[in-house]
Amino acid sequence: MTENNSVKIDGNTISLDELINVYKEANTSKSVESKAEIKRKNEQALKPYQAELIKLQRHIEDTNQKMIILFEGRDAAGKGGTIRRVTRYMNEKHYRVVALGKPTEEQKTQWFYQKYISHFPRGGEIVLFDRSWYNRAMVESVFGFCTKKEYDDFMKGVKGFEKDLTRQGIILIKLYFSVTKDEQARRFERRKTDPLRQWKLSEIDVQAQDRWDDFTETKYNMIKQTHSHNAPWTVVRSNDKQKARLEAIKVILNSINYEGRDESLDYTLDPEVVISGAREIEIMDAQRSSSGKFIG
Repeated sequence: MTENNSVKIDGNTISLDELINVYKEANTSKSVESKAEIKRKNEQALKPYQAELIKLQRHIEDTNQKMIILFEGRDAAGKGGTIRRVTRYMNEKHYRVVALGKPTEEQKTQWFYQKYISHFPRGGEIVLFDRSWYNRAMVESVFGFCTKKEYDDFMKGVKGFEKDLTRQGIILIKLYFSVTKDEQARRFERRKTDPLRQWKLSEIDVQAQDRWDDFTETKYNMIKQTHSHNAPWTVVRSNDKQKARLEAIKVILNSINYEGRDESLDYTLDPEVVISGAREIEIMDAQRSSSGKFIG
C-alpha cells in the first residue's frame, strides 16, 4: 500500500475509495442478478399450473359453461399481479378482465347490480372482476360513498343474488387477498418512489393505512355475512406474492373437474396461505377475544 491511501494492482495504482466503489458496484450487480434469478424461477414455477388453466379454459369453452372469479381485498394486496398470472397464457377470445371505475350518473339511477351484470360471461367464457359488487361492502362503506340503507340493502340481498347465479349454473369463485398493515405500507412506499408504479397510488390508497381498522371491521362483517355454501369466500394470505399467486391458481383449478388434468402436479392448498371464509371468521373472533381487537 502506498502512503496516499492507494494500492497497486497488477502495476496500476488505485485509490482505496475507488476500490471500495468497485466492490460496492460488484455486490450491487450480484444482488440485482440474484433478484432477477429469483423472479425467473418464481415465474417458471407457475408455468405448469398456468398450462392447466389453459385446459380448464378449453373445458369451459367446450362445455359452454360460465365462470366468474372475484378478486377482492385491500389496496396493494396483490390482486392485479395475480390476475395477470392467471390470464397470461389464456386464450384472449374466451376471457375478460373487468375493472370498473366509479359509477356514472346514469348508473347511479340503475339497479345496483346492473353495471356488473352487463359484463357477465357468455357461454364458454371466464370473467375476472378486479373488484366487484363487493365494493359496496368495503370501499363505498368505509369512505361513505353509499348510504347506510344502500349498504344494508346490499348485505341483505347479495347472498340471494349469488344463489341465483350459481343455481343457473355459473361457477362463482370469490377470492379475498389479505395483506398485513406493515406489508401494505411497504408496498405503498415502493409505489411512491418507483416511477413505474406511481400510477397505482390513488388518493384512496393514501388513506388506506389511516383507515386500517375501519377496513378490518368491514372485512369481518362482509365475510361473516356473505360467506355461503353456494358462494363461499376463500381468503388468500398475500404477504408472499409468489405463494399467493400459486395458491390462487390452485383454488381456481380445484373449482371444477376438467379433461386432461395433469395428476402429477400437487394441487393441495397450503393451509398457511389459503383459508376458508368460515375459518377466517373463527381466527378473527379469537383475535378479538384475546386482544380486544382484530389484527387484520
